[in-house]
Amino acid sequence: MSETPAARSVYLLVHAHPDDETLATAAVLVVLRAQGRPGYVLTATRGEQGEVVAGTLDRYPSGTTLTAVREAELAAATAVLGVQGHAYLGQPPARAAGRQPRIYQDSGMRWVTPTQAGPSGDAGPQALTSAPPEEVAADIAAYAAAVGATDLVSYDADGGYGHPDHVLLHQATAVVADRLGLRFWVIESEPGEAVEWYDAAAYRSAVAAAHRAYATQFTVDGDTITHVGGQQQPVVVATGLRQVRR
Repeated sequence: MSETPAARSVYLLVHAHPDDETLATAAVLVVLRAQGRPGYVLTATRGEQGEVVAGTLDRYPSGTTLTAVREAELAAATAVLGVQGHAYLGQPPARAAGRQPRIYQDSGMRWVTPTQAGPSGDAGPQALTSAPPEEVAADIAAYAAAVGATDLVSYDADGGYGHPDHVLLHQATAVVADRLGLRFWVIESEPGEAVEWYDAAAYRSAVAAAHRAYATQFTVDGDTITHVGGQQQPVVVATGLRQVRR
C-alpha cells in the first residue's frame, strides 16, 4: 500500500522559548506521534529573560545557570511529548552553512495590557530581535532542510499575544516556507472551518507531564497552570493549526 500524503509529512514547529512548545502545541506534538508523523521542534532562545518560580532554582547544585535549567526542562518536556528531534536556532544543524555557531538570546517583553505583550525596550545585541531577519530565516531554513520538513508551524502574525520574539519567528518562518516551497501553519486556539484540529484528550497524561517538566516556569495544579505573575490558564489538550501558505 502506498503512503498517504499525511504519512509522508514531516512537521517542524518553530518556537521562541523553552515551554512554548508545550504551552502552545503539546496537543499537536502528541497527536503527530500517535499518528506516526514526525514532529521536530526548533527553539530560538533559552528563555533567559523569563521569570522564575520562587525557590525552584534551589533544587539545583550551586552555580547552576538559569540557561542550563531551561535546557534541562525543555529536554524533559520534548522527550515526554515524543518529539522526533530538537535543535536550538544558531547551533548546527540549525545554522546556515559557512556561519559560526551563535546563541540567540531572549528579547524580553513587557505587558502592554493584561493579555497583550510588547517589546521590553532593553533587548541586548545578542537578542533574537536584534539579529538580522535574513540570518534568522537562513538558520530556520538550514534545520528545515536537515530534517526534511514538509510543513512548518509557528505563531500567528501577532505572535499569539504580542511577544516580539514570537512575532519575529512568524515572519521568518513565513519567509522560509515561501523560499523552500513548504506548507506553513499558524497555531489556533479555537476550532473552525479552515482549522486542522488536534485533540489530545486521550494523551492527557503526556501533556500534563510535559507541563510539569517546567517547574521553574509555572506551577501545575490538576488541570490549571499558574504563571509566575499569577496568571492562570487551563492545561490545553486540544490545539488547532491553520494553513496560511500553499
